[in-house]
Amino acid sequence: MSLLPSSPDVSPDGDPRVVGLDSEEADELMAALSSETARRLLAELHEDPAPPGELAERVDTSLQNTQYHLEKLEDAGAIEVVGTAYSEKGREMSVYGPADSPLVIFAGEEERASGLRAAVSRLFGGVLALAAGGAVVQQLFGEQLLAGTDEAAEPPEPTPTPEPEEPEEDDPGAFDVEPEPTPEATPEPTPEEVADTPAPAPEEAPDAADGLSAAIEGLFAAGLPPGLAFFLGGFVVLLAVVGTTYLRQRRTHR
Repeated sequence: MSLLPSSPDVSPDGDPRVVGLDSEEADELMAALSSETARRLLAELHEDPAPPGELAERVDTSLQNTQYHLEKLEDAGAIEVVGTAYSEKGREMSVYGPADSPLVIFAGEEERASGLRAAVSRLFGGVLALAAGGAVVQQLFGEQLLAGTDEAAEPPEPTPTPEPEEPEEDDPGAFDVEPEPTPEATPEPTPEEVADTPAPAPEEAPDAADGLSAAIEGLFAAGLPPGLAFFLGGFVVLLAVVGTTYLRQRRTHR
């Protein structure tokens, strides 16, 4: 039975870290990430923060090797201590986690770093907001759609068909057939003047809001859950806005 507490809930506080390829920070990061074991440790920490002993088991390496790579990653600023945990013997251990999420390394002029950092920050914050909004939409409208589907799935009750009444044998008019009258000749219609058909009025082109509304309705019609449809539609709009803003800033700095 393990006495380790649950992993701390680590949320990134701050903007994503953007490192230029020709900077000193990039040299330290490249040196720390040159080993495959170090890259696997960093990937595991982004999945779930953990103490060195647990990381050694997850990466399938020795504890000494794990501590060596953790020190190099911490010196490079890729990871940091985010909490403490206790072993079965009551020994206090440091819990490591990613220092920045996400980490972006770019190659380009230093002047563009601020624009790229701002664009990544907007995109990252927008994705978090869309995820929260999608969860709310799914909670509000998902149960209503599910209830409507269950009601539509129930088959209607069959309506009893009335049985035809058989004629009584004593009724003398039961089998009498009345002769049908001869149909009169129908006069031929006089041709009338054909009125001119008015030309249809030209339809107005749909604007951008109608296009976005049609796209969201198409996602709902495809059978996607309301929360996922909200997230995908908002993500497309977010990419367009962030990309347009970033390109506009690049043209301004030229």
